[in-house]
Amino acid sequence: MNKGRLKKVFPGGNTCRGFYSFYDYIIEPDATRIFVIKGGPGVGKSTFMRKIGEEMLERCYDVEFHCCSSDNGSLDGVVIPAIRVALLDGTAPHVVDPKNPGAVDEIVHLGDHWNEEGLRAHKKEILALNQEIGRLFKRAYSYLAAAHLFLEEVRSHYRETGAFNVGAFDKLALDLTHEIFAGQTRQTDNPKARHLFATAITPDGTVSYLDTIVGHLKKRYIINGDDGTGKTTLVRRIMDAALMRGYDVEAYHCALDPSRIEHLVIPGLNLAVVNSVEPHYYKPQNGDVVVDTMTCVRPVSGPVLQAERDTAREMYRRCMEEAVDFIHRAKKVHDEVEACYIPNMNFQDIEARRQKVLARILELAEEVNGQQG
Repeated sequence: MNKGRLKKVFPGGNTCRGFYSFYDYIIEPDATRIFVIKGGPGVGKSTFMRKIGEEMLERCYDVEFHCCSSDNGSLDGVVIPAIRVALLDGTAPHVVDPKNPGAVDEIVHLGDHWNEEGLRAHKKEILALNQEIGRLFKRAYSYLAAAHLFLEEVRSHYRETGAFNVGAFDKLALDLTHEIFAGQTRQTDNPKARHLFATAITPDGTVSYLDTIVGHLKKRYIINGDDGTGKTTLVRRIMDAALMRGYDVEAYHCALDPSRIEHLVIPGLNLAVVNSVEPHYYKPQNGDVVVDTMTCVRPVSGPVLQAERDTAREMYRRCMEEAVDFIHRAKKVHDEVEACYIPNMNFQDIEARRQKVLARILELAEEVNGQQG
């Protein structure tokens, strides 16, 4: 039996700027329905959403899993694009409240199914654990900020030595833009950009779901090159060109520095522009085009300059390792918080609630399919 296609993304990330959210881009505000799932840690929000997503996949609907950057096994949301329905985790650090209550959004509060008296018995423990989680994330974000500083030192190497040929890079960008858009007709007068992460810094290290995003597309332009050779600048220029030509785009931002765009998908052209670099190297498939920004770099001589860059890169990696360690420790403490909630939850009632929400979604699917038919 055929199934729908599963796409995995991150709507938020642990970055050099702290926790950074693209939650507003999970689904449009005028969606068919948005179910905002509320409740504490360990109450079953992720499982609630995942099971519904899996059942819709079995019914041949394409589904997006919006994964949690602070818990590798957890989901922050599920989207069924064909019927414009989403389920969102509405709790911290990405608090979501209904923007159009009743008309679009509704709250599903799993706290309705907990033993409040049992949770109050753990009050001091929960408060202390949550305070420790906050401390650990603060330390993690300090190391991510330091990692970003050292990575910027690495990137500055070609520019400060005069090795980066701006003119050659501009020509490369123009040639690639022409190749992608020559002969294409305008798609819309109001193009939209959707912003998400394909990669995140998680308790298990850096995790990328890039292949679920671009693997099925007809064509990919794979950008190779060292740090500091204009790869993300090239991606952004292609994005700007796409928007100016009336194409909707999906922009996937750097896990460390959300101001940078690593990858671009242009659905209307069935293609992607992929920055192939650690930690999301991408092996070209048949028909893909490899673009090497190192062709815009003159050779740099001198062991002193090379040693400076190597030291900065090593410091970047050490800071990243420290940051991941703190995020991992925060996840362990979060597990302790969940352990306070799990024994005080009525999961049988939650499952019954899930079945009701699933039935609602299937009714909405019939309505949407009927309107489209």
